Amino acid sequence: MPQPTPSPAPSPGPAAYRVVAVSADDEHRFSKAPRESIELLVGLGVAGDAHLGVTVQHRSRVARDPSQPNLRQVHLVAGEFLDGARALGFVVAPGDLGENVLTSGIDLLALPTDTLVHLGDEAVVRVTGLRNPCQQIDDFQHGLLRLAVGRDDTGDLVRRAGVMAVVLVGGRVRPGDAIRVTPPVEPHQALRPV
Repeated sequence: MPQPTPSPAPSPGPAAYRVVAVSADDEHRFSKAPRESIELLVGLGVAGDAHLGVTVQHRSRVARDPSQPNLRQVHLVAGEFLDGARALGFVVAPGDLGENVLTSGIDLLALPTDTLVHLGDEAVVRVTGLRNPCQQIDDFQHGLLRLAVGRDDTGDLVRRAGVMAVVLVGGRVRPGDAIRVTPPVEPHQALRPV
């Protein structure tokens, strides 16, 4: 009689997906201030944030072409990335890397392009791509850029500083809110820098 194949260990699953912290800043600074809540506005981003807008708001991108669509309305970073940085001696807190939403339980970097991320009871964002870490991360804390950008076993560049998204459904997002993920239809496309 054949032996049953052991089941893989269960993953944390959607019940474990949570918002750890939310942050915003009305000026173009590297870090953002933690807030009690943020309001996401359809097609614009985070109310009161310097990156709010239909067209690109990131200064270097505005300098190249201010008419580009804003694919970077909301920046999400996995809390596990900050945990790993702290374990290596870096001093990082929510909002320090300029993220709007710090998450827990989700492997953000493994999500395919166009994944829908439901934040709390109302808001929904569509993942557009990877944040492309830059020198500002090292200016914030020397050596942190090496953690945010590295190479995998095949030598390919790996970006670990979070994902960018656009707002499809507005709403208020708070620490402790549940997160749900809806993948796009297949075939899936891997995330690319935006």
